[in-house]
Amino acid sequence: MTKIRADEDSPWKLLLRKYFREAIEFFFPTIAHLIDWTKAVEFLDTEFQKITPDAEIGKRFADQLVKVQLKKGKALILLIHLEIQAVPEKNFPERMFIYAIRIFELFHQLPVSLAILCDGKKDWRPSAYSLTTPGSALQFDFTAVKLLDYETQWSQLEQSRNPFAVVVMSHLKTRETKGSAIDRKAWKLRLVKRLYELGYSRSEVLNLFRFVDWVMILPEGLKRTFWDELKTYEEDRKMPYITSVEEIGYDRGLEQGERSLALLLLNHKFGQIPDRTIDQIKALSIPKIESLSKALLDFNAIEDLTTWLKTHSG
Repeated sequence: MTKIRADEDSPWKLLLRKYFREAIEFFFPTIAHLIDWTKAVEFLDTEFQKITPDAEIGKRFADQLVKVQLKKGKALILLIHLEIQAVPEKNFPERMFIYAIRIFELFHQLPVSLAILCDGKKDWRPSAYSLTTPGSALQFDFTAVKLLDYETQWSQLEQSRNPFAVVVMSHLKTRETKGSAIDRKAWKLRLVKRLYELGYSRSEVLNLFRFVDWVMILPEGLKRTFWDELKTYEEDRKMPYITSVEEIGYDRGLEQGERSLALLLLNHKFGQIPDRTIDQIKALSIPKIESLSKALLDFNAIEDLTTWLKTHSG
């Protein structure tokens, strides 16, 4: 419970994909104002893999390369490189520079390089990379925000309906309560209740709950208490959005939790999953479940799940 999860990136990726506009508006409002949000947003996953096939990238929660269009200049495409850095990394500015150069080589356009810094060191604030040689100089600047800075903006976070306000609040309270499981449980329940109080839809509650549940880790002894209190709260409000997943076997244990979380996301994405498919998923090993949790972000139809299971089952 003493450290924030950094063993997978799917919760961040899920939110960034579902609420990309909200992410840019929350963290980078100046950039958001320039974008024409009536035009489609394109996630360039394949292109990003070409850029970083063998890169030493350290620990991070998510990388996204996204193509958008500006309000002015219809022929101009803005490339946004989102980097979510989990721990201080000495070579991080250099890596941001290398990514920008590779993106330029691929698209013949310099990307807008953006970083969200999730580490706990207030004085670590990378924002540039420079190179100088006799007769030549290069200065590469990028934009970074630090989640710790929102500690002084708690009242604004409470007033915001942007889903990333909840993301930041969860992150901050996870760090603040690293020495007290009871306080963390209380804050986790409070933040989850907030999802209902803000009037989010069922799908939004489930999407954000996954992040809160992922980052605000509780010891085994308090998991059941949290779950029971949440169930009582939902029953009082007649909104069994989260605890209703117990109907598909949502156990809070470690292994069963991984499987059930994948089932929860699939059920939300495609509706009722056939029993035979559920049995196949429950039979997967934990590493394969983790792979499925990432792969399902790109599924467009139930057939994609069926194809994936044929390839990875057994």
